[in-house]
Amino acid sequence: MHAVVVRVTIEDFDAAVAALREQVVPRVKQVPGFVTGYWTRKEEDGLSMIVFESEEGAQRAAEMLPTVTPPRGVTVESVEVREVVAHA
Repeated sequence: MHAVVVRVTIEDFDAAVAALREQVVPRVKQVPGFVTGYWTRKEEDGLSMIVFESEEGAQRAAEMLPTVTPPRGVTVESVEVREVVAHA
């Protein structure tokens, strides 16, 4: 398994969470090879980890991200693909 790790800056938390729940999560769940996703925050910093069955699936998802306009009040800082080496 591989994960797409995304770091964001959140300016408007309420608007970001609404867009996340109504638009982002349903869209991500439809991506082929999707396993699970976690979206977290600490103050104005957000970090998500979206897990896919394969490196290819994760890479495709990561390549799609720059073509998607982020929700209002959210700035994407970085996107990277990482291998999942363990889980529980």
